[in-house]
Amino acid sequence: MTSVAIVGVGCRPFGRFQDTSVRAEAVTAVRQALADASVTWPQIDYAVGGSMSAGTADTLVSDLGLTGVPFLNVINGCATGSSSLISAVHTIEAGAADLAVVVGFDSHPRGAFTIDPAALGLGDWYGPTGLALTSQFFALKIRRYLHEFGLPARLLAAVAAKAFRNGSLNPNAWRRKPLSEADIAASMMLSDPLRQYMLCSPGDGATALVLCNAKKAKQLSPHPVYVASSVVRTRRPGSFEVLSPSLSIRRGVSPTVDAAAAAFEQAGIGPADVDLAQLQDTDAGAEIIHMAETGLCADGEQTELIDSGATELTGRLPINTDGGCLANGEPIGASGLRQIHENVLQLRGAAGDRQVAGQPRVALSHVYGAPGLSGCTVLTR
Repeated sequence: MTSVAIVGVGCRPFGRFQDTSVRAEAVTAVRQALADASVTWPQIDYAVGGSMSAGTADTLVSDLGLTGVPFLNVINGCATGSSSLISAVHTIEAGAADLAVVVGFDSHPRGAFTIDPAALGLGDWYGPTGLALTSQFFALKIRRYLHEFGLPARLLAAVAAKAFRNGSLNPNAWRRKPLSEADIAASMMLSDPLRQYMLCSPGDGATALVLCNAKKAKQLSPHPVYVASSVVRTRRPGSFEVLSPSLSIRRGVSPTVDAAAAAFEQAGIGPADVDLAQLQDTDAGAEIIHMAETGLCADGEQTELIDSGATELTGRLPINTDGGCLANGEPIGASGLRQIHENVLQLRGAAGDRQVAGQPRVALSHVYGAPGLSGCTVLTR
């Protein structure tokens, strides 16, 4: 048994808010998590959270309560949620806190994410040449991957259709209308081979967790979920990552490979032990690539897994059971914690209509983002 447990979760519906603010939704998510853990805000010893575009997380204390709690703000791209979780885990493991809150929230406007090339260590030429559009990069990456490993492009529509089917069963999902593979294949081409419904949308959302020392977990929750490992890794030389202006002659592994390997080693289990997984699916191609990079299958095996139904809710390795980023959108600060929220529900057996069968015991969460970093978390019950 690990030393840290998740005893409370809260998640607000993802989408684009019209009648509330994402800060207000973040406060509600925290209160949901506290209620789920049967604790109150004054009992929290440590808080940590992040948002890329919607303000600093520590300002939520104005609504939650001015208790003087230590509150750390985290910004680490798509790994903001994972990094916040790691901070809370380490704090509890160090004995500096018994109860901690982790919160992530964000709000993004319509359209593609905008970046400042100079802030990411790239020359000013990067934007005007069109390389700052992430959908274009993802399209180039999946096209090369499909070619190298002999995978059919039809898998992209299959992955997206699964996401929308799962999302239709998730009351917190933004896109709750199932779409067929034919619907997806007929949608507008954006960056060949990625079509409109094969890419997620920036949006709004908020998720929160309550963590505690594992020795006290059963006192707070009848169904605690344990953090077996949680790690973040950045890229190494030769990895072809978001915003890479070229492909290195000497190829290197993705940071996902390193993060997943470290997470499994730290947890003392292997990919074969995973009962379900939430993988970063900013686009449908990303899920295909990350299946192999996390070690859940070998490169090229995705066709058999997808065609056999193995990655469906009823399969032996359900992936993105809540609809992933494709159905939920991607509010960066909240997205990784949404994955954790889903895995906690699944391990509790409380995921409702999308609950996977067989009483799952091990769940993997994986995030990946610019300019090349990945976070992986293994949860157990």
